[in-house]
Amino acid sequence: MKRREELDKYHDLSEEELKAETARLKESLFRLKFKLALGEADAVKRIREEKKSLARLQTITRQRRPQAS
Repeated sequence: MKRREELDKYHDLSEEELKAETARLKESLFRLKFKLALGEADAVKRIREEKKSLARLQTITRQRRPQAS
């Protein structure tokens, strides 16, 4: 998925959906780290992508916090 499309998708999510997606990405990263330890070569690329997506979600969450107060 292109970065702009991903950002648009995340901006449209509600607060609860953002939390659920964040939890899903954290679980996915946890599992990918095990795959990396077992020597799967494609795990490195997916870990990098998942980390970036997680960082984008956390940034959006932080941006919304001051607006809610």
